[in-house]
Amino acid sequence: MKRLMIAMINIGLVLLLAGFAAASGAFAADNEENQTMSDKTMTTERAIFAGGCFWCMEKPFEELDGVLSVTSGYTGGSNANPTYENYAANGHIEVVEIVYDPARVTYDRLLDVYWHQVDPTDPGGQFVDRGHAYTTAIFYTTAEQKRLAEKSKAALDKRGVYDKPIVTPIEPAQTFYAAEEYHQDYYKENPLGYKYYRYRSGRDAYLDGIWGKDRKEWSEKELKKRLTPLQYEVTQEDGTEPAFKNEYWDNHRDGIYVDIVSGEPLFSSRDKYESGTGWPSFSKPLVPENIVTREDRKLFTVRTEVRSRLADSHIGHVFDDGPPPTGLRYCMNSAALRFIPREDLEKEGYGKFLPLFDKQ
Repeated sequence: MKRLMIAMINIGLVLLLAGFAAASGAFAADNEENQTMSDKTMTTERAIFAGGCFWCMEKPFEELDGVLSVTSGYTGGSNANPTYENYAANGHIEVVEIVYDPARVTYDRLLDVYWHQVDPTDPGGQFVDRGHAYTTAIFYTTAEQKRLAEKSKAALDKRGVYDKPIVTPIEPAQTFYAAEEYHQDYYKENPLGYKYYRYRSGRDAYLDGIWGKDRKEWSEKELKKRLTPLQYEVTQEDGTEPAFKNEYWDNHRDGIYVDIVSGEPLFSSRDKYESGTGWPSFSKPLVPENIVTREDRKLFTVRTEVRSRLADSHIGHVFDDGPPPTGLRYCMNSAALRFIPREDLEKEGYGKFLPLFDKQ
């Protein structure tokens, strides 16, 4: 009987393992099929930008989540299948073709990255590279891309970032020809040569002067024009305004506080309280994802700095001596904030926050 039971158990185990193997195989097959279906249903779009030497245009786009490929190449000339030896002579221009997933990265975001890589006021080339083959251009592949590109260009021109007008043309895309293999991913294959070229060409020096080494959204010139000296010192140089001698420390009106640079919403008057410190203090942020915290070791102590996500403005610090329920004190600089009263929220574009002030 014991042997029979052991035999029956062994048979059961074999059948169980066989069933498990079959189920595992089916699960793997389903996974593979689902992945294949996902790949087939994913929609991709193309963007084509000219920004001078295509070596320098690949890396900034390849770093974006949602960009699937970046290929250096040529477009706009009179001959088919151009080569590096003849593309310029036949009117082609150096470009990068970007294939991206619009569900993960928008064309507006690609445009923003593009403007931060070039001198769009130069009609004769880019930096050390001169001639039509190295000029800037945006080649749109859809009517919507054309609309967004024209809107983006006009907005940038209006901001007054440059001393001269933007001359980058916006044109319909023509046939794109991939460049030779040794041009692809040059920054990966030849990192030292790439860095040396960027430096010697003058590209990095120019872009650092306009956007800073971190390629911030707003230029130094633009911010100095828009902000008061104190606002600039606080947001860009991590300064601190005087206690009790700032705009909002004793403000009691209903409304929200937004970043002075970007306008991203940060705090609500409903979470503001009298901390006795002389700076506006809040128990929690209005939109937590707009807040970035970093360790600050200045002043021979360890504090938690608060910065805005989009503008990367220095706003203040957060401490753990606040009121319930959070126990936090977001001690902010008025100079880093702009207050929008409740009655102006709708016209200022922050209408979605109005319901906050209907609650008692």
